[in-house]
Parts: sequence; C-alpha cells; structure tokens
Amino acid sequence: MVQTLANQPPEQTRGSQPSQTQWHDDFYLGRFLAAQQAVYPNVLEELRDGFKQSHWMWFIFPQAKGLGRSPMAQRYGIASRAEAEAYLADPILGARLAECTQAMLSHPGRSAHDILGSPDNMKFCSSMTLFAEVANKGSPFEQALEEFCDGKRDERTLAFLN
Repeated sequence: MVQTLANQPPEQTRGSQPSQTQWHDDFYLGRFLAAQQAVYPNVLEELRDGFKQSHWMWFIFPQAKGLGRSPMAQRYGIASRAEAEAYLADPILGARLAECTQAMLSHPGRSAHDILGSPDNMKFCSSMTLFAEVANKGSPFEQALEEFCDGKRDERTLAFLN
C-alpha cells in the first residue's frame, strides 16, 4: 500500500485529510522515496565499496529535467530550482543525498568515472551542480564538484536554473 501511495499523486477520499508529512508534497517527491525504498542499502554499499553495479542513478543523484531523454530521466528529473530546494530540505531525501555524496568523497584519488562508470559520471556532475547551487556554502556537493568535476559546474544545469 505504501509503495502504491507513493507512486500515485495524492487523492483524498470523502472526509479524509492527508497528513502533512505524507502528502505535503507539491513536487511529488514521493516518487523518489518509493524508488529508493528497496534499493537504498545496496546503493550505499556500492558507493562505499567504490563500484556502482546496479541501476539507480536517476533517483539517487537526480539532475535537471531535460538533460536526460530516457523515460527514467524524465520521471526523476528535477523540474525547477524550487523542486531542488524541496528535495534537499526533505528530511529523508536530503539526508540520503548528502550521505551518498559523502560515500563518493570517501574515495580520494578515484574519479567519478572509476566509481560510477559512463555516462553516470557526467550525470553525477550535473546533480552536484544542481544541489550545490541550492545548498549552503561548504556543502558536500561543492566538495564533490571540486573532487570529481575539476571544480567545474555543469553549464546546462546552470542555464536550467537561471
């Protein structure tokens, strides 16, 4: 039932009120929670081991909508600066994004390509650009840009945000 609810836009039945924690979701962030639910422990293990083996990039390190053309990229693309801010502010999604970014940073001297492969290394830099732009200074996303993206922010993501 939880997964079904998370995969569908909220609907109210007569006389019911959605809880703020469950349905105060103007951006339908529940799609990310549903996608991460079964795989998150494995994702973290892969990142800590320094070798991505399964397919989860779209909903763990989301990027700006329109950068990817696949159905998964479209489903999990972040559609606005406000949505990126809401994702980062979500107590679960924001914490997981920071935790996964820290796991990437635990491999000094290795490249994003070494850990994630291609083209996920480029998606990672796009995601880090997106979240570095909406996070506080000194965020792990800025650190990841320095470490894995030669300190460069993704131009297409910057154009999307402006």
